[in-house]
Order: sequence, then structure tokens, then C-alpha cells
Amino acid sequence: MKQEVIQEFSTDELKERLEEERKQMTRLRLNHAVSPLENPNKIREYRKTIARMLTELKGREIANR
Repeated sequence: MKQEVIQEFSTDELKERLEEERKQMTRLRLNHAVSPLENPNKIREYRKTIARMLTELKGREIANR
């Protein structure tokens, strides 16, 4: 997910989406441990998307102080 798309979310939507992304990444990791994924780079993409979301949330928190 691109940073521009993440910035369009409201803070509540961003928090909900973050939880969904974390759950999905956990599922992918478990599935990959059982049998190799067809595209293991998806795990990396989810990790980077989660980091982008956390960065946006932290930026908003700092801006609201």
C-alpha cells in the first residue's frame, strides 16, 4: 500500500486497518512455516505496509501535541 493511500485514512480507520494487516501477516507466516508460499515476498510487503502505517500514526500523534 502506498504512503499516499495511507495518509487518506482517518486515524480510527488506520488503526483498524493496521490490526487487519498484522493478522494477515501472521496468517501468512504460519502458512509459510507449514508449506512454502508461492510468493514469499508478500510477507515483506505486509511488513513494510505495517511500518508505513505505524509511521503515519506516530506522525499524527506528534502533530497533535
